[in-house]
Formats: sequence, structure tokens, C-alpha cells
Amino acid sequence: MKRMVTAMLLTMAINLGVAAQNAADKHDDMKDCPMHAKHQAVSGHSHGKQELDKRGDQGMGFSQEKTTHHFLLFKDGGAIQVTANSAEDRDSLEAIRMHLGHIAQAFQSGDFSIPMFVHDQAPPGVPEMTKLKEHIHYKYESVENGGRVLISSDNPAAIAAVHEFLKFQITGHQTGDALEAK
Repeated sequence: MKRMVTAMLLTMAINLGVAAQNAADKHDDMKDCPMHAKHQAVSGHSHGKQELDKRGDQGMGFSQEKTTHHFLLFKDGGAIQVTANSAEDRDSLEAIRMHLGHIAQAFQSGDFSIPMFVHDQAPPGVPEMTKLKEHIHYKYESVENGGRVLISSDNPAAIAAVHEFLKFQITGHQTGDALEAK
């Protein structure tokens, strides 16, 4: 198990390094296409979502197609929840739990490199969440077929930043989750 965790973390670090280099070298061939936005709107599943899922597979260490994400907004913060689509998919379950445990620790220290890699940009709310990291609490917990990271704060600016971050995730991952806190 320890070797698997080490190998997975090494793979994620390598992928993040490659992605950073690719982003630095990147040239958007579509930016000059006057019909690009229309093409994106016509296709039922945009190229952007496919790229997001591909980077998600790399950065998170599990298949986006074999798992379901939810981003939930609460009055004091929110939650990131991921579950395996099949209870028999032990590989996804183990990878989800490992990833979310890592995410809770990384976010607590102000490290948002994985969502930045997955989304190919700094998600809204991240600068404020980093600045206010001492006011935000992250707690990992297992759930049936997966896990979640509970995010909470009593600081209004921190809660607003968390909500901004989670709303961006809801939209980017097209989860259909509510955009208002419960």
C-alpha cells in the first residue's frame, strides 16, 4: 500500500510538472477562429470538458468517467464529494479516498496546484482561500463508495471565497449541483 501511495504521488507530481511545461509552451490554435464559440455551443460535449476530464484523470489519479463529483455549498462553507459509480470498483474507491485525503491537507496548507492543473487556470476564490487559509478548516471523511472534504469557516470573506471556488467547480465539472448554499 505504501509503495502504491508513493508511486501515485510521484505520478501526480510528474504529471503536474509536464502540465506546467505544456501550459507555458501552449498556443491556443482556436483563439483566432471566429466560429469557435459557436462550434463549442453546437457540440453536445465540448472539447473543453473533455480536456478537463483528461487533466482530472491525471491530476486526481482516477477516471472521471468511473466516478461522480459533487460540490456542495453550505452556509459555513461547503464540501467536495467524489464517489465511485460502481461499488465493486475498489481501485477507484481507494484512489478517491487517497486523493481527497491529500486534497484536505494540501488545501489546508494553501496548496491548490491540483485544481489549478485540472482547470488549466487558477479557479476563482483560490487567491482569497490561500490568503485566508488560517480561517478555513478542511476535514476529510469517508462516505459510502467514496469520500468528501468538508470545508468550513466562520469568516465571511473566507466563506465567500469557498463558495466562489465551489461554484466554479460545479460549472466546470457540469455536476448540476445547487449554486446556492443550503
